[in-house]
Amino acid sequence: MTDQSILIVDADEDFLLWCQRHLAASGVRIATVNSSDAALTATQKAMPDLVIVELRIAPLNGLDLLRKIRQHDPNATVLLTTGFPPTSAVIEAMKLGAYDFLRKEALNFELRPVVEAALRTQEAVRAAARQTHQGELRAEDYRETIIGKSAAMQEVFKMIGRVSRADAPVLITGESGCGKEIVASSIHKFSLRSARPYVAINCAAIPADLLESELFGHEKGSFTGATTQRIGRFEQCDGGTLFLDEIGDMPLNIQSKILRVLQEGEFSRVGGNQTLKSDARIIAATNRELEREVAEHRFREDLFYRLNVVRIHIPPLRQRREDIPLLVDFFLQRMAEQRRTERIRITAEAMQLLMDHDWPGNVRELENTVQRACVLATSKILLPKDFPIGRTPYQTQRDIDAEMEAESLDDSEVSGDRAPVSEADQATNLAASTPELQQAVEILLNAAAANEELELLPWLEREMTLHAMRRTGNNQVRAAKLLGITRGTLRKRLERYGLF
Repeated sequence: MTDQSILIVDADEDFLLWCQRHLAASGVRIATVNSSDAALTATQKAMPDLVIVELRIAPLNGLDLLRKIRQHDPNATVLLTTGFPPTSAVIEAMKLGAYDFLRKEALNFELRPVVEAALRTQEAVRAAARQTHQGELRAEDYRETIIGKSAAMQEVFKMIGRVSRADAPVLITGESGCGKEIVASSIHKFSLRSARPYVAINCAAIPADLLESELFGHEKGSFTGATTQRIGRFEQCDGGTLFLDEIGDMPLNIQSKILRVLQEGEFSRVGGNQTLKSDARIIAATNRELEREVAEHRFREDLFYRLNVVRIHIPPLRQRREDIPLLVDFFLQRMAEQRRTERIRITAEAMQLLMDHDWPGNVRELENTVQRACVLATSKILLPKDFPIGRTPYQTQRDIDAEMEAESLDDSEVSGDRAPVSEADQATNLAASTPELQQAVEILLNAAAANEELELLPWLEREMTLHAMRRTGNNQVRAAKLLGITRGTLRKRLERYGLF
């Protein structure tokens, strides 16, 4: 980074000073302003290489400021930040062309590498002198139905914002019940096709002999029972979006016809000779591993590559447990509004029970469980007894201790021999603690004290694991050594937090 400039926009003077110290680097000029009006003036005089904006800045908020900056310079690199950003704000920011959206709680670890990458990107863009016009997209009255504050879901929101600006096919993967259809409908709602039809079809729920007619329509008399002409889904959503759920279950003969639509934009009704056109955008979803399906000749390789232009993977709920309280709150509020009744509450013990469950059915299972508890509850407060999950009441403490011992043995067997840390080694580790490490601890504890919702240790464990994998180029052996844990423990963390 040489002779580049950064503009930081935030009303918090302490934060501005921290950023200046944190980002201080040779050849990088840093300017700060405390209002969006001052930021507009500064960017219109001379556009900096990077603008870092607080979402809740005034008088224009961060999204409005981003929009105006991008109108002035479509290639401007803008990074938004705030504490626990709303889902819709993250999606809207990425749709408007933000480089990234970072939570302030993670800035101490994430800001510098993201800023360095953003400056490298902007340097390449300006060197090529590309000017790609971006029309202003229409903001929509969108009520959040995609819930999540986890880092994994924040990445999903960012991807939704990015892909909504284009018409490329999207492949959504993830386990059953994790919310693939909600992501698909969100892409449509935030896209320029939002005023056109959105049609969803479950390929696994329709018999193979009827699926072709459902998709492409049929002519009168084309088969027994075809007494009238039928308009298929591709015609119904022309100019809009067609969501093909569970596409991995689609028969091979229909896959070839889907491929033709993707390649040529053409199809014919069953029993018809007329070639029809369709400008439907295809979003597909599956809970199958399509690469394996292709290898075993159950899915066309050419169709897979046509669909897999942009892939969005939704992690299972067990890998983003911090989202469970938000989801439960959303379900309870929605049920109260639908029934026009008082909102049911939930105790901390009951919420912890939900947090500890693995949810093999993901968000769908969680929603059904909460709904069942509300229906059967004997009061306006949900208790642990209202949720038939977790350990049975007949499980003894000896059983629990045996499970914990088995888990410990399993971890040591997976990771190989690892000698216990001696008292001398512990003393050496304590002596190696540097002032910088002590300062980092104080910063983290201050952040936790200022934000009661921040679960410090789980968050720190995930972030340290993520950054160790990035630093070592996803080498698990080196990352585990860097973190001072066994490889088996690292693998469990990667699975727990969806970092594979």
